[in-house]
Amino acid sequence: MNDVFDVAIIGAGAIGAALARRLSAYDLSVALLERCADVCFGVSKANSGIIHAGFHHPVSSLKARLEIRGNLMFEQLQHELGFPFKRVGIIVAAFSYEEMKTVEHLYEQGVANGVPRLEICGRERLLMLEPKLNPDTVGGLYAPTGGIVEPYRYVFALVESAVRNGVALKTEFRVVRAQHDGEAYSIESEAGHRVRARRVINAAGLHADQVSAAFGAEAFTIVPRKGEEFLLERNAAGFPNQVIFPVPGRHTKGILVIPTVEGTMMVGPTAVETEDKEDVETTSDNLDRVFAQAMYMVPVISKREIITSFAGSRPVLPGNDFYIGISRSAPHFIQVAGIQSPGLTASPAIAEYVKDLLKQDGQGLTEKAAYDPFLPPSARVREKNPAELDALMSEDPHYGHIACRCESVSEAEIVEAIRKGHTTLDGIKFYTRAGMGRCQGGFCSYRVIKIIARETGIPIEEITKRGGGSRLLLGKIPVAQGESSEQQMK
Repeated sequence: MNDVFDVAIIGAGAIGAALARRLSAYDLSVALLERCADVCFGVSKANSGIIHAGFHHPVSSLKARLEIRGNLMFEQLQHELGFPFKRVGIIVAAFSYEEMKTVEHLYEQGVANGVPRLEICGRERLLMLEPKLNPDTVGGLYAPTGGIVEPYRYVFALVESAVRNGVALKTEFRVVRAQHDGEAYSIESEAGHRVRARRVINAAGLHADQVSAAFGAEAFTIVPRKGEEFLLERNAAGFPNQVIFPVPGRHTKGILVIPTVEGTMMVGPTAVETEDKEDVETTSDNLDRVFAQAMYMVPVISKREIITSFAGSRPVLPGNDFYIGISRSAPHFIQVAGIQSPGLTASPAIAEYVKDLLKQDGQGLTEKAAYDPFLPPSARVREKNPAELDALMSEDPHYGHIACRCESVSEAEIVEAIRKGHTTLDGIKFYTRAGMGRCQGGFCSYRVIKIIARETGIPIEEITKRGGGSRLLLGKIPVAQGESSEQQMK
């Protein structure tokens, strides 16, 4: 390992992951530093998974320009990395002629931004596109280039590709201080570990203001804007053909009805500014408020189909635009802050933008001859027909051991996730979907824990949900070596 990295990226969410993967194509030594136990455990884990079309923000904003470019990059990224992605389209539903004026503004803004194939729709056209809509709609906007993506698999794939191409990933590295000695930064973690790097990119999400302060760079304050969302089971009655937006308000895009790429659906999010960056509580009051608005748009949505709720915060800066630029206060330090919606959509374009800032800052970029943009495909039991599954099982019988019945996740898939470095229950869940189904891990969690213990040697009582102090079990439970998980469950 190099004594001094050319570039250190702080934060391994969607932005840091996209940056790491983009820079891994060059002859650079790159470190990706993440404060949590796994990547995608911060802002990105509570993302709605929407690939925005590019009509919500004016062309004068940086976020609009990067959103449009990022949107166009997802087919190629999916081809190379294999994460779930679909262009299902987006509609904005208006329920009054006053709201149609805002729809017309969104259309004009989208056209100015260069969004292709935008369409203002009357009532009949909108109901043809989305029959489950409230028939009281008077019309709306249709953007066929909008889409949906599984954000965890997207981030995991970016990081896996980056690591395969030479990036050094360091998790549980919470940056607390840094010092520049004229040649490089010495970056220290809370646990006392150190990394040296000539250039640093601050992609720390909710904590970008604290990281900036640690480097003596610009002073700004990230305001958490908390969003609560509610997940409904597969085959829910209200599952839509497209992502459904209401006409947006002044500070929020409103409560959405969102199909997911894996067949579940979400409603939300709320948008409430808070002071606590760690607040992930959901409330019954917000559930009622979210469902009242969602059911107004799609009347067949039912609370009875909820399987879980979650919350996350978006990192907001005054002005609501992205803050991306070379620091004027700290040498060779690049700020990538305030990346809220549509940050996921913009992430690959942000990576290109920051790459160009590195060149502007004097970093040479020589393309790596051995760079490989492709990841080998992972076998998913739920996607296989009987003949394909039989072939998989002939190679590895563990594909026949179903660990998570709700999502049809095999033991072999869990072992693959563990061998790629995901050793917490949430890491396994986000990588494989084990525990994401109707029972929310009620039947499979203990099975997954025992597989982690068997494969890693971690004592079962030390396995955590998401790292840190989030241990799952008390006491000692012996794991018989050499047994299959099926035998261990008996």
